[in-house]
Amino acid sequence: MSSFAHTVGSRTYQFRDLKELMAKATPARSGDRLAGLAAASAEERVAAQMALAELPLTLFLNQLVIPYEQDEVSRLIIDEHDQTAFGRIAHLTVGDLRNWLLGDDADAAALAAVAPGITPEMAAAVSKIMRIQDLILVAKKCRVVTRFRNTIGLEGRMATRLQPNHPTDDATGIAASVLDGLLYGSGDAVIGINPATDNVPQVIRIVTMLDEIIARYDIPTQSCVLTHVTNTIAAIERGAPVDLVFQSIAGTEAANASFGINLALLDEARQAALSLQRGTVGDNVMYFETGQGSALSANAHHGVDQQTCETRAYAVARKFAPLLVNSVVGFIGPEYLYDGKQIIRAGLEDHFCAKLLGLPMGCDVCYTNHAEADQDDMDMLLTLLGTAGCTFVMGIPGSDDIMLNYQTTSFHDALYARRVLGLKTAPEFEAWLKAMHIFTTDECATLGKAMPPAFQRALASLT
Repeated sequence: MSSFAHTVGSRTYQFRDLKELMAKATPARSGDRLAGLAAASAEERVAAQMALAELPLTLFLNQLVIPYEQDEVSRLIIDEHDQTAFGRIAHLTVGDLRNWLLGDDADAAALAAVAPGITPEMAAAVSKIMRIQDLILVAKKCRVVTRFRNTIGLEGRMATRLQPNHPTDDATGIAASVLDGLLYGSGDAVIGINPATDNVPQVIRIVTMLDEIIARYDIPTQSCVLTHVTNTIAAIERGAPVDLVFQSIAGTEAANASFGINLALLDEARQAALSLQRGTVGDNVMYFETGQGSALSANAHHGVDQQTCETRAYAVARKFAPLLVNSVVGFIGPEYLYDGKQIIRAGLEDHFCAKLLGLPMGCDVCYTNHAEADQDDMDMLLTLLGTAGCTFVMGIPGSDDIMLNYQTTSFHDALYARRVLGLKTAPEFEAWLKAMHIFTTDECATLGKAMPPAFQRALASLT
């Protein structure tokens, strides 16, 4: 393995290998400090960033941060690397890649063509030398479109996951939250529930209830119960009406093992969902969540910084052609992202890297109550992500998840972002909202002023 060095002023900084160089170049965050990987000073971080900018991209194919023989994610990254797509940028350094990405030649078509040739480590490296405005500009140019019962990721649109969680999985409480969300135009990405009681019978009960709601009102969306992938496979085997298969994933084999998964299991789950043929406009059937710090929290990071580990998870996601991917950016806690500043930067990094790799990336704009962050920070991140072309965000009553006990974005927040930034819902969902008289033709939500009769009856049944 090569060592690296860079001189700043009269001092030369040494970095023993690519793994250390990547870690030291990472913008400051509490997780890397906790792991003992962070730069000791701002000057050392700048030296690492300058050394990183000079590295040729070809080096990332020859020097792996986790050895090929030790990790199936490393093997996936190398074995599925598209050399033809890489050819367009193979002559560049990390710094050159940044310049190309920011240039006019890197339009949506060019970025889509080169995406299979970019490895997660290349994406992570270039993100480490980019400003926030750079991350936004390039992500905005990336266009990733996926389909199941509607079309996600089109230009000028931002979808939402309607998240009607309930601390006891009460059917009436869930239904009330679903109704509330639909009246604000939320739910085109997915109606997705984190079950309070996580077992196969409960999964079947909830997914059946959601299927009945979607069918009754002919809603062009999809449902998902965010349970372990093995529960979803079992539910499919018992005849449950499963739309999307969910799983949390990470960027190392050991971290995925801590989740009880591997690549073979994810492939089995995808094949099971595809066999149901429930999609009407497409067959993207997987939904993945990621988050910086997951590998470190499982002691499965191999000394790799948390942002690079996170980006490696996107190789896992890319393998299975998901409908949706999102980073739960502030959910793991301040041990990994200490405050609003770190959460904002991480959210934009995650979105940029995933889009660069060709993924339909959304973000759970969130924080835990013991983080040094508040809703003003989330307003900033939401607005920046909307500007950057984020695929979807969360919609939760009052932005307070009463089951998972964290703060995220509300139905109102998503409506705000769409109005301010001129964004729309998925086209099929937009047409349904207008047909139901939830939205008027000028894209303003009616917000109950002329509630559809069918919804009036539904609301009456809940009260």
